[in-house]
Amino acid sequence: MKMEKSCDFKTDERFSLYPVKLEVFEGPLDLLLFLIRKNEIDIYDIPISLITQQYLEYLDVMRSLDLDVAGEFILMAATLIRIKAQMLLPKTDEEQPEEDPRAELVSALLEYKKFKEFSGVLRQKEKEESRFFPRSDFSYLESEEEKEDEMEVGLFDLLSAFKKVWSEAPREMPHRVKIQEVNLSQRIEHILNYLKNREKVQFAELFLDNPVRLVMVITFIAVLELIRLRKIKIMQRRSFSQIWVCRNS
Repeated sequence: MKMEKSCDFKTDERFSLYPVKLEVFEGPLDLLLFLIRKNEIDIYDIPISLITQQYLEYLDVMRSLDLDVAGEFILMAATLIRIKAQMLLPKTDEEQPEEDPRAELVSALLEYKKFKEFSGVLRQKEKEESRFFPRSDFSYLESEEEKEDEMEVGLFDLLSAFKKVWSEAPREMPHRVKIQEVNLSQRIEHILNYLKNREKVQFAELFLDNPVRLVMVITFIAVLELIRLRKIKIMQRRSFSQIWVCRNS
């Protein structure tokens, strides 16, 4: 499945977005594993050209949103470009086969994936153990089906959902310049008010009140800030399914 071309996330240069630094920021290997799952790719045979293109697209999105992109993301981008260049070089006729330029990357991904899966097992064990010491708010009375049907959403799932909302937003025709009176605090208040009498809403609903591109960018940053402050959580039934925004009890 090939991802559609990246959208233009540029905003008015006079407007400075609020920089967001997440406490638990997923790294470059997380992004690569996300892209491999999303494209249903064999980890042992990564189409490096496609993955490099999509990786750079996500990097552009994060920069445009003023997310704190660590140096390790840039280093991984350089690594992907180097591997891509190596694979484009003409093959030699030597008898001894050359090592696949992707081998080191695949090895790192498999090792990282193993630790991620192990940490997931530990988290599941923690959840199971916590049932023996339920909280006093009676949340343990929720049905097991409801608990198991939902899972938390990662940063890159959220970025993917925002790209979809962004691409479906109506295009703004060039006309008279109109300054948008909007700031991060207003969009945070909008999200909290929207969730006031609801347990959860679809992610895309948060952008419907004012689908102007600058406002959409600030709304997305407001979502990330509320996640950081643990005032909301983002859930979905299964990987790449509908994303829901929930009040954090």
